[in-house]
Amino acid sequence: MQGEKTPYWLMTQKMMPQRPIVKNALWAFFVGGAISTVGQGVLWFFMRHGMTAKEASSPTAVVMIGLGALFTGLGWYDRLVKRAGMGASLPITGFANAMVAPAMEYKAEGLVMGIGARLFTIAGPVLVYGMAAAFVVGAARYLITGVA
Repeated sequence: MQGEKTPYWLMTQKMMPQRPIVKNALWAFFVGGAISTVGQGVLWFFMRHGMTAKEASSPTAVVMIGLGALFTGLGWYDRLVKRAGMGASLPITGFANAMVAPAMEYKAEGLVMGIGARLFTIAGPVLVYGMAAAFVVGAARYLITGVA
């Protein structure tokens, strides 16, 4: 039976609404591009004030995460993600959204038990596994090249 197209499967496919794939891809492309353009503008701002590109990258990331967290707190970023999908979720602002959104759901429980306790529910595993992967890659590089 696996692989056969049963009458029920055919009926569900016929009744299922069609996804606007091209429209969704365009929204993701342009919103992701707009977020990246803002990030580039922030980078240029820091570079214009005397930083090198390498020095400006860290404060740029902090500003973009701050903006993503602010817009999530105001309820704007979730609306943007619903429209743009991965175009808004993939940039660093999407990381801020993933970190702040669970905390916002529990703000009624207070600053400590609500927001504070829920702030890293999604971001925590990302940070842990990201640091573990960085350690493994760094150790492998050290073993292969002898350079830290």
